[in-house]
Amino acid sequence: MFGRSKKISEGLTRTRQSFFGRISGLFGAREINEELWEELEELLILADVGITPTVEIVERLRERVRRERVRDAQTVREMLKEELRAILLSPRQSAADGQLLTVILVVGANGSGKTTSIAKLARFYQQQGKRVILGAADTFRAAAIDQLKIWGQRVGCDVISHQPGADPGAVVYDAIQAARARQADVLIVDTAGRLHTKYNLMQELKKVRGVAAKNVHLAPHETLLVLDATTGQNALSQARHFKDSVEVTGIILAKLDGTAKGGVVFAIARELGLPIRYVGTGEGLDDWAEFDADVFVNSLFD
Repeated sequence: MFGRSKKISEGLTRTRQSFFGRISGLFGAREINEELWEELEELLILADVGITPTVEIVERLRERVRRERVRDAQTVREMLKEELRAILLSPRQSAADGQLLTVILVVGANGSGKTTSIAKLARFYQQQGKRVILGAADTFRAAAIDQLKIWGQRVGCDVISHQPGADPGAVVYDAIQAARARQADVLIVDTAGRLHTKYNLMQELKKVRGVAAKNVHLAPHETLLVLDATTGQNALSQARHFKDSVEVTGIILAKLDGTAKGGVVFAIARELGLPIRYVGTGEGLDDWAEFDADVFVNSLFD
């Protein structure tokens, strides 16, 4: 737990030192007045929390302060933390619990940090004693296959691949057979990451899901969407498209350490109703943490 808290806190350093540092500073020894509410609303929007969530948060806070007759700004600060926590969904149980073979699809646009996130996720499961195999089903780019193989070597995972341009569904089928033959616990499948507006890409992703479902009971057990935290509201737009097409079950927020606008987490959770499952907190293989709402919110302020 301490390691997770430390990684999330370090990943939020830029966000904490910028907008949320200023938000925390609002609640010094000052009067609770209209100016405070306007500044809070402005800073939340600048931190990429999103307009709709921001308006809702501030309205709820104002109502609570009025109803409970709060006069202390520090109490309002704690109320704000409670409202932010409430937006974030509780993390789900690990997908690898109770399955003979757990199949995880990883989706996301090119450049989002998808391949690196797959390597970190593989390392995460290995540290739990799981045997992991990777499937290179992003066959549209030769570089994607090579990149996954390099990461597979670093992590110590077998990578099942075909030639560039091969049928992604065939790769998934062979990866499932290999995972069973080698008694693997978890199969993590890299999928094509062309722009989310490409209709054909979404059709390919649906086909990959179908192959997994046909060959493993209840598969895919998880479909994780990798979003680049540094792209802010654009990440939210990508998430909407993927969610509508491929039944995303959770979010991996990559490159959290590279943005001062970590507030996008709240926009994603509020507007999509998807749990943030993991966050990437740096470039190293171990710069990775399961998402924890309490730790996340506390780290924004403290």
